[in-house]
Amino acid sequence: MSETNSAAASEVAAPHRYTATMAADIEARWQDFWDADGTYEAPNPSGDLAGDTEADRALAAKPKKFVMDMFPYPSGAGLHVGHPLGYIATDVFARFQRMNGHNVLHTLGFDAFGLPAEQYAVQTGTHPRTSTEANMVNMKSQLRRLGLGHDKRRSFATIDPEYYKWTQWIFVQIFNSWYDDEAKKARPIDQLIAQFESGERAVPDSTRAWHELNAAERADVLSEYRLAYASEAPVNWCPGLGTVLANEEVTADGRSERGNYPVFKAKLRQWNMRITAYADRLLDDLDALDWPEAIKLQQRNWIGRSEGARVDFPVGDDAITVFTTRQDTLFGATYMVLAPEHDLVDRIVPAAWPEGTHDVWTGGHATPAEAVAAYRKQAASKSDVERQAEAKDKTGVFTGAYATNPVSGEQVPVFIADYVLMGYGTGAIMAVPAHDTRDFAFARAFELPMRCVVEPSDDRGTDTSTWDDAFASYEARLVNSASEQISIDGLGVTDAKARMTEWLERTGIGRGTVNFRLRDWLFSRQRYWGEPFPIVYDEDGVAHSLPESMLPLELPEVDDYSPRTFDPDDADTQPETPLSRNGDWVHVTLDLGDGPKKYRRETNTMPNWAGSCWYELRYLDPHNSEKLVDPAIEQYWMGPREGQPTGGVDLYVGGAEHAVLHLLYARFWSKVLFDLGHVSSAEPFHKLYNQGMIQAYVYRDSRGIAVPAAEVEERDGAYYYEGEQVSRLLGKMGKSLKNAVTPDEICAEYGADTLRLYEMAMGPLDVSRPWDTRAVVGQFRLLQRLWRNIVDEASGEVTVVDTEDSAIDGTTLRALHKAIDGVRQDLEGMRFNTAIAKVTELNNHLTKVGGPLSRSVAERLVLLVAPLAPHIAEELWRKLGRTDSVVHQDFPVADPAYVVDESVTCVVQIKGKVKARLEVSPSISDEELEKVALADERVVAALDGAGIRKVIVRAPKLVNIVPA
Repeated sequence: MSETNSAAASEVAAPHRYTATMAADIEARWQDFWDADGTYEAPNPSGDLAGDTEADRALAAKPKKFVMDMFPYPSGAGLHVGHPLGYIATDVFARFQRMNGHNVLHTLGFDAFGLPAEQYAVQTGTHPRTSTEANMVNMKSQLRRLGLGHDKRRSFATIDPEYYKWTQWIFVQIFNSWYDDEAKKARPIDQLIAQFESGERAVPDSTRAWHELNAAERADVLSEYRLAYASEAPVNWCPGLGTVLANEEVTADGRSERGNYPVFKAKLRQWNMRITAYADRLLDDLDALDWPEAIKLQQRNWIGRSEGARVDFPVGDDAITVFTTRQDTLFGATYMVLAPEHDLVDRIVPAAWPEGTHDVWTGGHATPAEAVAAYRKQAASKSDVERQAEAKDKTGVFTGAYATNPVSGEQVPVFIADYVLMGYGTGAIMAVPAHDTRDFAFARAFELPMRCVVEPSDDRGTDTSTWDDAFASYEARLVNSASEQISIDGLGVTDAKARMTEWLERTGIGRGTVNFRLRDWLFSRQRYWGEPFPIVYDEDGVAHSLPESMLPLELPEVDDYSPRTFDPDDADTQPETPLSRNGDWVHVTLDLGDGPKKYRRETNTMPNWAGSCWYELRYLDPHNSEKLVDPAIEQYWMGPREGQPTGGVDLYVGGAEHAVLHLLYARFWSKVLFDLGHVSSAEPFHKLYNQGMIQAYVYRDSRGIAVPAAEVEERDGAYYYEGEQVSRLLGKMGKSLKNAVTPDEICAEYGADTLRLYEMAMGPLDVSRPWDTRAVVGQFRLLQRLWRNIVDEASGEVTVVDTEDSAIDGTTLRALHKAIDGVRQDLEGMRFNTAIAKVTELNNHLTKVGGPLSRSVAERLVLLVAPLAPHIAEELWRKLGRTDSVVHQDFPVADPAYVVDESVTCVVQIKGKVKARLEVSPSISDEELEKVALADERVVAALDGAGIRKVIVRAPKLVNIVPA
């Protein structure tokens, strides 16, 4: 009989067998029911979503649980089976929490602004909104098919004007705030202005009072304080994309993360967020978060806190300010280095080389200006990572200027070199070549002097001309470090640093300070498909924020979505934004409270990170048009509570790739909103869990081109595509790699519950694992056995019997309660693979025992399965005669009397070899176990009369006997 005929005959014999066709019918029916019933709607304690039924009020009175996934982007390619891994995991966890009496908020929106939709628009002429909304429709359909229990009333997309109205509103709050270092919090800018007006605070770097400044001058002063400000600063300019990029969007080899174009350093006027003001708090509050230590470490390293001193080195009428963590080595500073982009360079470069300038310092150029210009162009083509790499050859050029070492009075030459970055410290260093490896290499290359000021602990001595490398130590004492002004000779490093800092502050030459690696967040993009800035400029160029009544400021319709792009290798270009070409939108007459005036709109847009900085708050109160979020609702879902002192989402699941970007930015926005009194939670996400990745095999032909994985054949351990042998390597899953498997395919062949079980059973959630379509059938068979244990495949009738627990076989009761106890612990700990293993073990036991199940056993089995495979659980629950949804049933609780084993196996070893296995009580004492073991006839025979030197007992599982 053919396989097809055999399957057909089987269906006739068992018309009510659980098949893919039946699964599809069950799943579609229950998804429709859940939507119509509002099964997953989580009531708020107040507001639009409070609910008006007794059930709603009862649910809102229960303890809450806010479970979130990281924002998905609605890609045109749709989902492959790797994408839903985290969504299924959070769904299982949310369902388990509902069954444990929680009011669970679980929903999903879309992070829909960004470059892919804009690039598609440029290529096709399709409006980004049109393509993005079509992608969302497809993705929603795919997600719905998985049976995810989302509260769909709370879903939204960042491109909805009613959503980005509040993104713009938050930007205005940040723009109109400053960070008060004394209060250690953000405050409204009006309070700072009041201090200037009253004279309580002097205008910095000015002899004039506040009322003597014009509007533009006042705006410049405030810009130095605002948490959102525009400034001309070095940026990452990508001509190939026609936009600037944040540091985090540039790859290690100096190319754009999207498009892989070269990125150059350029000076442009851009919007920034003063995230550096929160550096200490961003560091300190990590301790209160339940995050993976690896993620915390990445954030700590990115923020990069270090203690040291700022020191001024006079140069002409200016001064070079450096930050150093080794102020004790000031006497060893024999030259200085500025970043090529440093503002001071142009001011200190003389017209001609000073007399006695070494040829190696000039780079072969006739004048310092020529040398500097040539070197700057060379440095602009390198990424920050390339510039800091430990290259064998150090490059740089003399500026022609000398600075004065403030402790020794010596004149030291000032260079520019690409290994110094504007993104750290002050963009300038004092070079102490005897005690820093990079400075040592530079000094050797440029024949610069070096002085030993930290006594070596080895036998190299203090004559640096004989050294092969620098000597760095915190355990040595200072030498050659004395002048008429100060002496730190003979002191240890710690004491020398303290004395030097005190002297610097007393003389006004420097001050002790804390520095951070963290830079302010570049917040401008020269794109169309992003949130417009709620900023206009008056005729004096002063920036004004739009009032709330004028929000949202919607994106205008344009004919050309593309920013002007350039030759990817042409660094000497400037951005031209799509919005700047829409004159009617750019130039407007507005009344901002002082009569109608002409203004010019900001034509940059916000980066794609903006909408995801606060989306957790919109889930709470998605239809509020009057407030960002109702305070009572925010307090209920996210406010501080026991064990969560800074508040936040109870569980946030997503990829570890967002360790710095999204997570750091969202924490910053949350803290500003907290400081200004808009929210009660100082942190957005209390618990973070990073799921692993589903990988797939990539097959490539002899040209290195990926071939369709589904069409590759395996023969004798080798792999062939269309007769040609191909290579195989485990990697990412994706359309471009031709190895993507869609969830739709698996759902069609086996059903969504099978896909859910397989993805959760593949291994621990936080590790990556390879996809194997052939293995999916194992979980399908589990569901078939589950169905068969409760439903007769021939008649479709339920086969359970009504039996009291007291009449159930003790072995079955023990298996049931041990499974309940284990699954409960595993689901709480997000160990879904081991939870499924325990369900499988119980189901196999019930299959082996045979006979009709007790109704109480069957019901508890279905409840155990419900979070993992909700469709089949809902169907079986109804077949068992229950009229209410399984979703809000109580999760079973184990009886402790049945969880403890009646006996455990104890291994008895003699000289390390197993001689007997004993079945003993799990509560047996060491003394009793020793007596039982020594009396066992197998042990007696093995000892054969030999004396016993020692008996090691680890009750109840091990006895180790050491003969005399």
